[in-house]
Amino acid sequence: MRRPMLAVLGIAVVMAAVLLAMGRVPICTCGEVLLWYGRADGPGNSQHIADWYTPSHIIHGLLFYAALAWLRPGWTVGARMVVASLVEAAWEVAENTPMVIDRYREATLAAGYQGDSVLNSLADLGWMLLGFALAARLPWKVTLALGVFFELLALYAIRDNLTLNVLMLLWPIQGIREWQAG
Repeated sequence: MRRPMLAVLGIAVVMAAVLLAMGRVPICTCGEVLLWYGRADGPGNSQHIADWYTPSHIIHGLLFYAALAWLRPGWTVGARMVVASLVEAAWEVAENTPMVIDRYREATLAAGYQGDSVLNSLADLGWMLLGFALAARLPWKVTLALGVFFELLALYAIRDNLTLNVLMLLWPIQGIREWQAG
C-alpha cells in the first residue's frame, strides 16, 4: 500500500495547490481551526475539519469503494483508493469554482455559502478515505447500514444530506427547499 498512499498524498498536495491558486482561503477567515463546527448555516460551515456535511464525504468513500469493486474487481484496493481519491479531489476543486458556489447559493438554502477552506477540502478527502477504508473492511450489509445511518443522521440534524444535496443541485424542488427552511 506504500505506492497508493504516496499517490494519494500527491493528489492531496496537488488539490491543495490548485485550491490555493483558485484563491481559496487556507483556513477559516475567523482565524480558528476547529475539529467540529456544528452550525450548518453558520459562517464556519465548510471551513473546519468536520461539520454536518462530513457524513456525506464518508458516504462518498463507501460509494466509491462499492462502485470500483463492481466496475474494476481485478484492481487492487490500493489502485481503487487512488481512483477514489482522484474523483474526490476533482469534486473538491469543482465544488469550489464560482459556478458551483453560485449554484449552491441559488438552488439550496446555502445563500451565504462561500465555498470550502483548503483545510476543509483536505479533511473532506480524508473523510472519504475513511469511508473507503471502512467499506473495504466491513461486510456490505454493515456498509449499507452505515451509509443509511449517516444519511438519516444528517437529515434529522440539519434537514440536509448527500441525497438532498445532489437532488437540490441538479433539480431543485421548491417543496423540499421550503421544508429545509423549517
